[in-house]
Amino acid sequence: MRTAVNPTIHFRIAALLIAVGIASAGWFVSQGLERLRMADRSVVIKGLAEQDVQSDYATWSLTFRRAASNFMEVQKALAADREKVLSFLGDAGFTTEEIEVRPLLVRDAFSAEYANANQPFRYTGTGLVLVSTTRIDTVESAALATDPLTSQGVVLDTGNGPRYELRAFNEAKGPLLAEATRNARAQAEAFAADAGARLGPLRNANQGVIQIHGSTSQGWDDGTSRSKRLRVVSTFEYELR
Repeated sequence: MRTAVNPTIHFRIAALLIAVGIASAGWFVSQGLERLRMADRSVVIKGLAEQDVQSDYATWSLTFRRAASNFMEVQKALAADREKVLSFLGDAGFTTEEIEVRPLLVRDAFSAEYANANQPFRYTGTGLVLVSTTRIDTVESAALATDPLTSQGVVLDTGNGPRYELRAFNEAKGPLLAEATRNARAQAEAFAADAGARLGPLRNANQGVIQIHGSTSQGWDDGTSRSKRLRVVSTFEYELR
């Protein structure tokens, strides 16, 4: 003989099971959100590194000018000036491999499309001798001793100073990036300690751009400074636990 079950009991049991399920789901969801929130905790730090280095290559353009009313007069004067420049560079210790002689250029002012007939000289010309070398000291010394050329009538263009370069850039790049990385991690560890957290693994890294400045300039290197300052700002993201 089967005993009849009160439908009310079934309803209460079902309601209890649903309540337990909702509560359990809520607990798991809350735990999941907590883990997600913890997983998203991170800190973004910029690591800075700077280093002063010396140039390892120099180029020196010696441009000279002449002007006259006669073409051949200008041509001969420029040729004579070129010999004086070459003699000066030879006395300064430069080799033929370090010296490049460019062709002489003579222009007729009256042949220009909008020529001015009142030009004081019809012909103007320029000559160029280029020095390229790794001997930085020799270039620097010679550039400060061009008075003999001036006394011989050689008219050098203004701004004829050497331009200095850093060609061994890759050799300096590695240590600089390593220093920026150490600097960033030290900052991240200090931040984590202040926040009452532990520093986790590195998530992302961007090495940034290495900038080259002249030692006496706040802007980009214009080549006039023998000493260079390398600067890099790298960005790192660390997980916090």
